[in-house]
Amino acid sequence: MTSILKNRLFWPAAILVVLLVVNMFTSRQFVTVQDGHLFGTLIDILRNSAPLILVGLGMTLVISTGGIDLSVGSVMAISAAVACLLIQDLDDQNSVGPVLLIIGIAIVVSMLMGLWNGALVAIIGIQPIIATLILMVAGRGIAQLITDGQIINVQSGPYATIASGFFAALPVALLIAVAATVLILLLTRRTALGLLLESVGGSPTASRLAGIGARRITIMVYVVAGGLAGLAGLIYSANIKSADSISAGNLIELDAILAVVIGGTALVGGRFSIAGTVLGAVLIQTLAVTVVAVGIPSEANLLFKAVVVVALCLFQSPTLREKVFGRLTPRTARAEVPA
Repeated sequence: MTSILKNRLFWPAAILVVLLVVNMFTSRQFVTVQDGHLFGTLIDILRNSAPLILVGLGMTLVISTGGIDLSVGSVMAISAAVACLLIQDLDDQNSVGPVLLIIGIAIVVSMLMGLWNGALVAIIGIQPIIATLILMVAGRGIAQLITDGQIINVQSGPYATIASGFFAALPVALLIAVAATVLILLLTRRTALGLLLESVGGSPTASRLAGIGARRITIMVYVVAGGLAGLAGLIYSANIKSADSISAGNLIELDAILAVVIGGTALVGGRFSIAGTVLGAVLIQTLAVTVVAVGIPSEANLLFKAVVVVALCLFQSPTLREKVFGRLTPRTARAEVPA
């Protein structure tokens, strides 16, 4: 039992369960079936978690190499602006083929934004926080230039499907997030890529001397992070059927970093947890829904969220866990420390 309590993911999972139980008693429909589709508070939480999960996955890969990406929110805005602008110019916005092509174009543009970040960090040698801060600031301006400072509305059924559609009774947005998670898990845990990421994050110099292409790997993770952020931006804009360059992805980089930290990934690079990041993203979204459900005033939402996060980080602290749970362990069961 003590070993379970000491696990970094135990407390996030425990708090998530508590929040879900609260929602079970406060919501009118926690889970229900309508017209063969799943609906309810739980499904809404999972569906609305999809953009944060996607951004968090990319942030996890970047942080695992010792970097950071503050531009993901701006990349979301750029992706949404490009997609909605092109869809608006279509003669038939409900044509599946052109809409899929436009979605692909928006993701490619987002990956190019990631390539820009990766080049600044890996080739030019700018600190990641500064390199991505450049695009974080400029990206909003780029998105507003694309939309001419206006909110672009679209009425495309195929485009809206990626946010509000269903497949096999489950939301398409959730399935997209699950597919991305499974793919990244397979690449990082079933191939040597995960070890290479941890090596680069642990010591870029030692990795380079060992023959690992640290620069290529660094550029790659920023490109992937850009693509995932772009996909998250598409889901966000498809949900509201418009491109809002100011609101799209606003401050999502902070929630993504928080989800990564909650999941147990080291901010200094090296150790990372994909499953932990997904758990952290769902926890953050569940917390946001619970705050509203229990009737906490909107003015206190951020404060309540901060209190929960601080408590969670304290529970995850190795020093605190050792002091608290170490006392619960019988002395005879404790390992002797050699002198």
